[in-house]
Amino acid sequence: MNKKLKLYLTTSLPFLAAALSLVLYFAIPESGKQKQMPHPYYIAFLLTAVIALAVCLIAGIFAKDFGAKLKGKLPLYAGLFFFLAILNTLVSKTRLLPVLYFPSLDRVCGLIWTQKVFLLKNLVFSLGLLIQGFLFGLITGFFTGLALGYNRHVGYWLNPVTKFLGPVPTTAWIPLALSVFPTTHSANVFLIAFAVWFPVTLMTASGIQSVNKTFFEVSETLGARTFFKVFRVAVPASLPQIFLGLFYGIVSSFATLMAVEMNGNAQGIGWYINWQKSVMMYDGVYAGLIIIAVLCSLVLTLLFKVRDKIMVWQKGVIRW
Repeated sequence: MNKKLKLYLTTSLPFLAAALSLVLYFAIPESGKQKQMPHPYYIAFLLTAVIALAVCLIAGIFAKDFGAKLKGKLPLYAGLFFFLAILNTLVSKTRLLPVLYFPSLDRVCGLIWTQKVFLLKNLVFSLGLLIQGFLFGLITGFFTGLALGYNRHVGYWLNPVTKFLGPVPTTAWIPLALSVFPTTHSANVFLIAFAVWFPVTLMTASGIQSVNKTFFEVSETLGARTFFKVFRVAVPASLPQIFLGLFYGIVSSFATLMAVEMNGNAQGIGWYINWQKSVMMYDGVYAGLIIIAVLCSLVLTLLFKVRDKIMVWQKGVIRW
C-alpha cells in the first residue's frame, strides 16, 4: 500500500470512529429506560475530544517528534472512540444491560460536568492525603532500605521486622490505625505511607546490595568517606531499582487511598464513589473511577518522565 495513502487512512481512523458514534447516537432511538438528560453531554465530550485531537495533529506538523508519537497512537484513539460508540449503543439504545448498573454515557458525562466543583474539592482532598502519605512513606522507605542494604549490622535487626510487617496488606491495619491515631486523617496518612514504605524499602535495599563491590573499593582507595560512598556511589547505581520501588509504591498508595477513604472519611474521591454506590447512583461511581484512573495514570506518567530525565542511560528501557 502507498505510504501516503496508509498515512491518510491512519489519520482518518479516529475521526471515522467518532463519526460512527455520532451516527449511532442520533440514528438509533433511545430504549426509554435510561434517564434523559437535558443536554447531549456525551456528544459534547466527543466533539471536544475530536477538536483537541485535530489541534494536536496540526501542532504535530510543526513539532515533528510530537507528531510522530501522536500518529503512532491514532489507531488506539480510533479504538477508544469505536468502543465508546458500541458501549453507548448498548447502554442507551438497547435493553441488554441493567440500567441501574450501566448508566448512559450522557449521564456519566453530565454528572462530571454538573458536579465539577464538588468533584474538584474531593479530588484536591484526595491529592493532599496522597501526597502527605506518599512523601512520608518515600522518605522512611528510602532511608530504611539504605540502612538495610548498606549496613549488615542494621540489616541483621531490621530485616526480620521488614519481612514480618511488609507483606501484611495495608487494609488489615485499618482497624488498628483508626484506634491508635488521634484523628482519622493522621491514620489515613500512616496507612498510605505504610503502603509506600515496604516496596521502596525492599527495592532500595535490593539495589544497594546489588552494587558491584569494586565501586566501593575504588572509591575507598581514592579516599572517599562513608557519606560519599553511600550517596555518590551506592544510590546512583541503585536508581533503577529505587524507581521500580517508587512505581510499586505509587500503585499501592492509590489502592490504599481508595480503601481508607471508603472507611471513615467524609471527603475524597474514594468516599464519593462509596457514597454514590450507597445511594445507587452508578453514574457517580463511574465518574469517580474515571477521575481516579486518569489521576493515577498522570502520576505514573510523570514518574517515568522524571526517571528518563535522571537516568538518561536507561531512557526508554521501561515504558509506560
